Amino acid sequence: MHRIKALPVAKVLGAVSLLMSLWLVFQLYQAGHHGVALVALILLTLTGVVFTSSRAYAWRYLYPGVAAVLIFIAIPALYTMQIGFTNYSSTNLLSFNHATQYLLNQTYAPNGEPLQLAVFHQGAQRYQLQLSDDDGQRWHSQPITLSDTARQNLRLQRSSSELGGSRLSQREVVAQLAALRQLVFYLGETSTPYRLAALSSVKPAAPLYLQQGDGSLFNQQNGERLLPDFNSGFYRTTSGTAIAPGFQVNIGWQNFQNLFSHSQLQAPLLSVFIWTVLFAGLTVLFVFSLGFVLANVLSWESLQGRGLYRLLLFLPYAVPAFISILIFRGLFNESFGEINTILAGLFGIQPNWFSNPWLAKIMLLVVNTWLGYPYMMLLSQGLMKSIPQDLYEAAAISGASAWTKLTRITLPLVLKPITPMLVATFAFNFNNFVLISLLTDGRPDFLNSSAPAGTTDILVSYTYRIAFQDSGQNFGLAAAISTLIFIVIALLSLLNLRLSRANAAGTA
Repeated sequence: MHRIKALPVAKVLGAVSLLMSLWLVFQLYQAGHHGVALVALILLTLTGVVFTSSRAYAWRYLYPGVAAVLIFIAIPALYTMQIGFTNYSSTNLLSFNHATQYLLNQTYAPNGEPLQLAVFHQGAQRYQLQLSDDDGQRWHSQPITLSDTARQNLRLQRSSSELGGSRLSQREVVAQLAALRQLVFYLGETSTPYRLAALSSVKPAAPLYLQQGDGSLFNQQNGERLLPDFNSGFYRTTSGTAIAPGFQVNIGWQNFQNLFSHSQLQAPLLSVFIWTVLFAGLTVLFVFSLGFVLANVLSWESLQGRGLYRLLLFLPYAVPAFISILIFRGLFNESFGEINTILAGLFGIQPNWFSNPWLAKIMLLVVNTWLGYPYMMLLSQGLMKSIPQDLYEAAAISGASAWTKLTRITLPLVLKPITPMLVATFAFNFNNFVLISLLTDGRPDFLNSSAPAGTTDILVSYTYRIAFQDSGQNFGLAAAISTLIFIVIALLSLLNLRLSRANAAGTA
């Protein structure tokens, strides 16, 4: 009985979901996102086949994960790579069609006097508009419905008297301002358009550009012709002057070539890449070393209060990282921070942690080590407990020292299984945007770079600054760098998988 009742409900819900999904796909297509609409339609079709066909029954368990990988990883990665081959930036945001339409929407004021505007309410959301000049001549429209989104061309007729109805107050006109801006007025049989200039007046406003048959734009005000330049992504005058806004074009490998050939980009990129590798590598070294040493200390049976020490040493991992970073930012403050206060009292020095490149890098490594050592300490402790005690007893019988036991037994047996985690830690810190952004924001900056770049920037923060900060906003260049980062992380992930398989095979 329950199955018979549930089946129609499931079909109804499925049909409603299908209709809503198709409506969303149609909306994407209508908005001009044809590629996204096509991908969404393909995914929708596959979803319907997988969950309705008996032959695809086994895929019902795999499909959600595969679809999630495609939607949240593969498609964004491919889209980012595609942007890397364009000139997408703050000056080239629009598509060619949108940039053309923007220019065609520009107007200029030809010869003509402004006219007074009055709006009369005629009931049932209907309005009449009246224009008048200083000589008392009037023109009025037919009753219309105002729209905030649709442009309306109104041909007004001469009128000898004031319109009837309730005239809108200034406050009511303000409420209809968006709709009034969509109106274009023509007086009688004249071809001069008038558009809203103020709350109560209109002025002549003719289109500044007219599109010609060859795709060029003719400037009616000064007689110039604009030709689209698909190499730079701008309309240009015959003299070569670029006219904003620019539009997106495919520039091939130019962004990638600029990274390795442009001197003002190459120098900071090389420095940032070297520091990124050093930052990630030294972080792994310091975090593992400190965690391993503390794990050994806490493994001493004769150590009193081991539980309390373990709790205190684990606390940095329990506190959210961004809170710890902000606390350290205050501690390292050059003027009022506690660290400089202590150093000034003991040694009479106050290091410039944020303005000196080397000290800023040391500060980053100190803070990152503080954030990461508890996890390595816990992993090392767990691995140490899995080491057979017979090995230590045999070493003691042979007269091995504590140092020999540590370096010949404990370290190798801990290092081998923990190696994949060390590679993962390297990959994570290769993209540790939060630490760089909250602590130094990549600064102090390079002085000889055309792109926004700092001495403590790693690749991901450098990419962020190029894309969204300072005067750059070069999304195409940022996407090219992101593509390189993606390749590096992918290679590290493959290495991690190989190491994990090797460890699994060695354990077996």
